[in-house]
Amino acid sequence: MKHEITGLQYNSRMCFVCGVENSHGLNSRFYETGRGEVICRCTPCEHHQSYPGRLHGGVSSSLLDETIGRAISVGRDDTIWGVTLELTLRYRKPVPYGCEITVVGRVDEDLGRMFTGSGEIILPDGTVAVTAKGRYLKQPAGKISDEASEQDELIFLTGEDIPGTIDIQDK
Repeated sequence: MKHEITGLQYNSRMCFVCGVENSHGLNSRFYETGRGEVICRCTPCEHHQSYPGRLHGGVSSSLLDETIGRAISVGRDDTIWGVTLELTLRYRKPVPYGCEITVVGRVDEDLGRMFTGSGEIILPDGTVAVTAKGRYLKQPAGKISDEASEQDELIFLTGEDIPGTIDIQDK
């Protein structure tokens, strides 16, 4: 299925999931879609493994948590992200490393100060490997951490090629 891409989201410097300066991180990219979802693309590597050939379940959880938590910011002028209150995952298939995986997240219900969301990790062949549901508190990005100001930490990758669409194979 083709997903119309309407924008690219910010990355940070040292975040494990999206940090562009974190040499051990996933270096993920996050795209907003015309359907109000966020699509994450990344290629985990061997040092993200649990058992040989398999991505660690905690890394899968991190990817889903970040992607769902970012979904509240789609179409907004301000940088609001979700701070996790609760996250439940279902592991259906092993997630390999060494290939590009896709994570999709969305807001299921906007509850004012909170929201619920869901998402899935999709393998290159279209198999849904992991699903998640969560509950999040809405927070301006600049108030989430006392360590750095929003301007110092968030990086908009202006040189990044933004695809017009992302095709996610259905299975």
